Amino acid sequence: MLPVKITNSSLFSSIYPQSLGKIRPSRLIQQRFYSKEVHDHFFNPRNAGSFDLNDPANKDKVGTAIVGKAACGDVIKLQVKVEDGKITDARFKTFGCGSAIASSSYATELIKGKTTEEALQLRNTDIAAHLNLPPVKIHCSLLAEDAVKLAIDDYKNKQNKPKEFEH
Repeated sequence: MLPVKITNSSLFSSIYPQSLGKIRPSRLIQQRFYSKEVHDHFFNPRNAGSFDLNDPANKDKVGTAIVGKAACGDVIKLQVKVEDGKITDARFKTFGCGSAIASSSYATELIKGKTTEEALQLRNTDIAAHLNLPPVKIHCSLLAEDAVKLAIDDYKNKQNKPKEFEH
């Protein structure tokens, strides 16, 4: 049987008149679907998008990471913009489930305004706890953590790269 999202109790009773006994539809929905925090970040994502890397103002200030998990198909592109050692802005694009999108959104909120060293202290458990992720969705918070760390690493590598000789 395919999962059905039920939003109307009369629809619920017409589809499942006796099969679920005394379970109320609202309780079933709460157990089956995303937490209110995931719902909020999914429908109102913060910092979605990407920086224009062709803009000279972003050339050496933006670090980019792309991470994914083949088993579930989630892919996160996360970018950090760093000025004077602080993350002044962050952006993400995520192809994946609601938990992956919410994890990316929340991670960008957590790191904005922090130094790169402070942002490197981000742990997936911080993300998972805030979003109330079930065990089966913990990998989404791990992807977000990895994306943050790799984006900062990319930024730092750009800083250590020798500048091109200009005529």
